[in-house]
Amino acid sequence: MLLSRRELLKKSGALVLGPALLSLTACGESRSEQNAQQEAQSSANQASSPADTETSSSVSATENSASTAEANSKATDSAAQTAAAASSLVLYFSHTGENYGVGYIEEGNTAIIAKMIAEKTGSDSFELVPAQAYPEGYDECCDVALAEKNAGERPAYVGDIDISPYETIYVGYPIWWGDLPMCFYTFIEAHDWSGKTVRPFCTHAGSGLSGTVSSLQTACAGATVGEGLSIAGTTAQNSRDEAQAAVDGWL
Repeated sequence: MLLSRRELLKKSGALVLGPALLSLTACGESRSEQNAQQEAQSSANQASSPADTETSSSVSATENSASTAEANSKATDSAAQTAAAASSLVLYFSHTGENYGVGYIEEGNTAIIAKMIAEKTGSDSFELVPAQAYPEGYDECCDVALAEKNAGERPAYVGDIDISPYETIYVGYPIWWGDLPMCFYTFIEAHDWSGKTVRPFCTHAGSGLSGTVSSLQTACAGATVGEGLSIAGTTAQNSRDEAQAAVDGWL
């Protein structure tokens, strides 16, 4: 599957092992002391009764059984986490540059929330990147967004992802002129949403979700659209703990 060029969903991991701890025989023992210890150990072994041996074997078997059960439990948990990740996707569009109330930003408001959701749910992620970047300046971007909306344009985007394996799709976007950015409709109309559960989330400057939940119900034909989450852009940028709490409560 293809993920965002800006942030390829991407999963990588590394197992770092510390130095092995070795138990060494203490230095400085005389040969006679070593021989005496060996003889004492041999006598102790010969004096061990069959019952002791059976008890030791029973304890060992119990420990092995417990270790096997623990390993199986961990394997089951890992498989469950993998299945959860494979069944959900965070699909989002976000704008950097100058944004209302937060100035120039390097990480978009919606991207911040999208990453919180992906981390919390173990979902895959795909960032929708327009083929023609929107202007960085706030006023200029607003002008382009309004012109696209009025003309009903469907701007192209870069890359793609097959949404068919995902049962739940978290759909995130900024509110532009009371609607989703037009490039989002380009993606929606290019995919089959039958049987999907869509959970919308947005960042905004005071409008909340506006009418976008209804818009998604119409655009994502065949999908069940759940309750949406709206977070102010200023909260996403400047009050991360508050934003995280809102995400946790919504999920």
